[in-house]
Amino acid sequence: MPAATTSPWDVHRLPAADGKVFLVTGGNAGIGYFLCEQLASTGATVILGSRNAAKAKTAIAAIAARVPGAMVRHVHLDLADLTSLKSSADAWELERLDAVVHNAGTALDHPPRRETRDGYEAMFATNHLGHYALTSWLAPLLNATPGSRVVTTGSFAAKSERLDLDDLQSHRDYRPGRVYGRSKLAQMLFAFELDRRLRAAGSTTLSVVAHPGGALDSLTPSRPPVHVRTVGTRLRGLPLGLFVQGKEAGAWPAARAVLDPQVRGGQMWGPRMFGLRGKPRIEPLWDHLTDTVGAARLWAASRDLTGVEPVV
Repeated sequence: MPAATTSPWDVHRLPAADGKVFLVTGGNAGIGYFLCEQLASTGATVILGSRNAAKAKTAIAAIAARVPGAMVRHVHLDLADLTSLKSSADAWELERLDAVVHNAGTALDHPPRRETRDGYEAMFATNHLGHYALTSWLAPLLNATPGSRVVTTGSFAAKSERLDLDDLQSHRDYRPGRVYGRSKLAQMLFAFELDRRLRAAGSTTLSVVAHPGGALDSLTPSRPPVHVRTVGTRLRGLPLGLFVQGKEAGAWPAARAVLDPQVRGGQMWGPRMFGLRGKPRIEPLWDHLTDTVGAARLWAASRDLTGVEPVV
């Protein structure tokens, strides 16, 4: 009997997902916006999580202008405020959740070190702790939806970093670039630890990492008024297009991680060409992403800091 064949993945013709519900955190701008646009084209209901209602409304209008019949709505989501985050999740009243994409993030460029109202370092809190806690509060929905997925947006910024598990909030060593990279590394380690625990529990929910490679505004197509690229900006960015890509293409790995039935838990998806640009493919895990002991310690520290633990 001949082996089963599958059609090549087409980033411009995504498979239908009618009846499914996807939540994208930080969906009002950047890669998150383009991911919402791409997922909306499948016929799914897309929930755009954002703390800024005005920006979310603008993004939804831009998606509707490009995707006739798009079903996109906004929910309030502030990952830096754990108290409000719990209240928001309780108020959404979703009946199912086929995937949540942990996309939102913040990157601070300059000192001094900043803290959230809960007293956590801002980048670690927003990028990692907020998504960690959100996973806990969405777990009942995810567990009740067969084949659901948790897709975490990773970053090349994490490749050269290592976590200091004794200083997760960077009290001793605060350098914005390093702290951002470590916060993304924490997200990725959590995603792989989550999948190990899901597999051990016999769950059908998958946890997958997707990273955008090099995704620059100058190479990103215009979506006015969400993003406007001038002719001058486009021309200046053309040489970089040999090595990196725009944010529309940067969303492709996450879209595949959400939609492709061949995706398996514990995988990392990124751009085909040196992990920087091109169509999405499975990538081998970086050595430090396979640190199961460190990931388990991070899980325990996250539980202790937030007071919650994802139910798997």
